[in-house]
Amino acid sequence: MANQNEKELAGRAAAELVVAGNVVGLGTGSTAYFAVVALGERVKSGLKIIGIPTSDATAELARAVGIPLSTLDEHPEIDITIDGADEVDSQLRLIKGGGGALLREKIIAAASKKMVVVADSSKVVATLGKFPLPVEIIPFAEAVLEKKITALGASCKLRTRTDGTAFVTDEGHHILDCSFGKIADPPALARSLNDMPGVVEHGLFIGIAKVALVGKGSAVAEIRPKSIRKPVRAKRARTRPAKQKRKKSGKRR
Repeated sequence: MANQNEKELAGRAAAELVVAGNVVGLGTGSTAYFAVVALGERVKSGLKIIGIPTSDATAELARAVGIPLSTLDEHPEIDITIDGADEVDSQLRLIKGGGGALLREKIIAAASKKMVVVADSSKVVATLGKFPLPVEIIPFAEAVLEKKITALGASCKLRTRTDGTAFVTDEGHHILDCSFGKIADPPALARSLNDMPGVVEHGLFIGIAKVALVGKGSAVAEIRPKSIRKPVRAKRARTRPAKQKRKKSGKRR
């Protein structure tokens, strides 16, 4: 129950960041749900926005609460996206995809001027990796990719539905849930997965989120990525070559 309250606090706080005229990316998941509901309430009160949903489920929810929807074809540039995360660290690196919408979520987040992450306090971690990393794949390549990802140190499991059949994403793909344990170098792992033919997308979101709003008890905490300062190189003093003294000659010119 505490987590539900924190999720609602974070979702509602993020919804207040939206202003009239915004094109809004609408996330998928249990925390993004509260942001969509809160935006629906603001729309009913007169707020004019356009929503771009990250999943069929979110589109259905948005229509139910009265948010006008459009597509990336009509609005390829998004003002703000509000979405949840399965894990978030202090540098705002995320694991996403627990809800199975990671491909559309990353496309919409990358097309946004600002991505706002909403989460409850249990999602904040020191190191990514406790939550299995979702990797969206082409079914044809499943066996090959499972072997390759296992070689990187993961334990892979095909995501299935309650009836035992393979979970199929909105784009018609499968998902491998890959347990790595602590991910020491998320950017390096992301590059390795990106290089595998047959991997459509993975749930590592790096350098995309601008801020995270985290429900913590009865308040909302804000996480922003720590700025990394480049070391300033000391300027070398220029040494001028010594002037050569002219040799005196007895002849006058």
